[in-house]
Parts: sequence; C-alpha cells; structure tokens
Amino acid sequence: MIIHAADNTRRKRDFLDVHVQLNRFNPDWIQPLDKDIEGVFDPKTNKAFRNGEAIRWVAYDGGGHLLGRIAAYIHKRYRNKGDQFPVGGIGFFDCINDQNTANQLFDTAKNWLVGKGVQGMDGPINFGERDKWWGLLVEGFHPPLYGMPYNPPYYQQLFEVYGFEVFYNQICWYLPVASENAQLQPKFYQTHDRFLDKPEFKAVKLDKRQLDKFARDFCTVYNKAWASHAGNKEMSEEQARKLFRSMKPILDETLMWFTYHNEEPIAIWLNIPDLNQAFRHLHGKFGWWQKLKFMYLMWRGVCDRFVGLVFGIVPEFQGKGVDYFMIVEAEKVIKKKGQYKSVELMWQGDFNPKMLNISQNLGGIHSRRLITYRYIFDRSIPFQRHPILN
Repeated sequence: MIIHAADNTRRKRDFLDVHVQLNRFNPDWIQPLDKDIEGVFDPKTNKAFRNGEAIRWVAYDGGGHLLGRIAAYIHKRYRNKGDQFPVGGIGFFDCINDQNTANQLFDTAKNWLVGKGVQGMDGPINFGERDKWWGLLVEGFHPPLYGMPYNPPYYQQLFEVYGFEVFYNQICWYLPVASENAQLQPKFYQTHDRFLDKPEFKAVKLDKRQLDKFARDFCTVYNKAWASHAGNKEMSEEQARKLFRSMKPILDETLMWFTYHNEEPIAIWLNIPDLNQAFRHLHGKFGWWQKLKFMYLMWRGVCDRFVGLVFGIVPEFQGKGVDYFMIVEAEKVIKKKGQYKSVELMWQGDFNPKMLNISQNLGGIHSRRLITYRYIFDRSIPFQRHPILN
C-alpha cells in the first residue's frame, strides 16, 4: 500500500472519488457536493487557515486502485471544555474494510500531528465549524442531512480497534410534522395560551425584505445565549448580515422564527429545508446546469423535511415558557403551508443535558447517533470524556 499526500489535481480528485466508490451502491447515501469538500481545504474559502493548517492523503494499492483517505488538521483555537493539552483533528476518513489499511491511515495522520506538537487527535471532525462533517455515524443509517457525514457501519470497528475512545456522542432527533399524530405535548399549548394576553410578547417569522434587521436580532440573541458557550465567540453584526445574505436563496420564511419582549429580541428558532433532498439529484456537481436544476427542484418543493439549525433564548428569559410560545406559533404556520412532513434537529452533544431535555420535551425521537472519538498519543495518560455542561 502507498499513501500519498493529495497535493496535485489528480490526487485531489482521487480524494473525492474514494468516498464515492465506497458508498455508491448504498441507496441511502447522498453524494456531497465536490465544491463543499474542496472548500474545506482551500485557504481562500476556509477562514480556519488563519489559525491552523490542514493536510490530506489518499491510499492506493500496488495497482493504483483507491483504498482510503484521511485528513488531519491543527487549529490554535480548537478547544473543548476540560482540555488539559493541545489536541489536533482528523476527518474525511474513508477506508476499505481492512484494519491494517485503516491503521496505516491513522498512523499517517498521527505522525503528522505529533510533528505539530499536539498530544492527541479527535475525529472524525471538520476543519472548521461543527455544523458540518462532524462525527462518525454509528446509528441511523438513512439518508443524511446536508453537511452530515455518512459512512459504512464497519468504520466504528476500525476506529475502536485502533484505540480511539468515545469522547462524546452526538444525538439527532426526529419529529413528525404532517401526520395526524404530529402534536406537541399538551404543556406546550397550555404555556402558549398564557402568553396570548401579554401583548409585550410576540413571535414572528422572518421577512426577507428586512433581512438585515433580522440578522441584527439574531446576533443579539446569539451573543447573549451562546457566546463563550462551548468555545463559541461573539458574532459581529456584520458577520450576521453576511451569514443571512448568503443563506437568502435557500431560506424559507416560515421556518425562521424570532420572539420579542417589548420589541427586544429574546429567542430564536432557525430552520432551513434539508437541501440534500435536492442535492441528491446533482451527483456532487454544482455547475450552471446543476444550479438551474437545483432552483427548479426547490421551486417544486422537493424538500419535505426541514432541519433545525439554531435554538436559543437569552438567559433572563430561559425557563419562562417563551420557547413553548414561539414553537406553537411556528407550528401553526408551518402546518398551514403543508409542505413539510418532518423536522430533524442537528446533533446535540451528550455533554449538554439542557439541550437534550428541550428536544425530548418537544417529543423528539432519536433518529441518529454519531460519535466524536479521541485518541491520546501518550497511552499512559488517563482518558476522560467531554465534561458535562451545567
């Protein structure tokens, strides 16, 4: 077996093709867009390169056939609560069902990371934000959400036999929307009704004509509810505006909700259509023809599932029922539109019991489980799981 860095055009193409070859006969697999994967490794599009570096490799047999791939990265700002030493990351792992091949790929990444001065590696993770390409799928092998990794079940054994240990589980939740039984628990409606005679509270859906205003309100809630939580940093209004403007072509106003108290934003619940339901027809490409096809598919309403992205309440209004009020208001509008049959909430770490309780109270059903593993290079150092957030 030969392992080469993906440092030229052909090997970069091979890096993409390994994933396709290992999954193409699985009817549940959806091919990621080539541009999304390439963007992770492009310093022009990935701001993570400002504080880190990344490298990727492809494995071949003696005849030049593809066997696997892996990437490794370091980032000065990659931290998890409780970390006592610097940790790097690996990701985009794919491999034939052979432990020796997997071990050599893991060793290649490990040796590079050792040379960079870190003392462990987490994986599979992304070189960038945690909402994409994060974790190893171990339960729920059905069509993935946009940006969610997908892998054969045997990968779990490849990781664990090598010596990776579970750092934390990532839980996704499913809720029906359109069926006769798709009702929230009674306490949601009871709490919602208590707000009807309180005009100082209101829940409204996004209006694209006032996109910058809603971006500013999102920024306010995000910074109060999430800044400094699990390593997040404050978001500027300019960053929020750029984010909302970039998302405008795929936003569905009925899925983006804001709650106010005396006109001040206090809670957000943001969702988008599951774009993978359209992207599965594009086979990894996104040229001008595929863009036209994508726009047509979105217009036709091919997406009957939406994805929960962000849920947040400013601290002073947490536990007071504004979330129930907002969710019931949203439910009425979403059901009236009639397009969506289900919602899936993006992964929540098992170290965050408050967020898991919210999803459980919503009536969520576990839909998938992914794992973020950790491997400590000095095997004499005791392994510790991600600490629980209070």
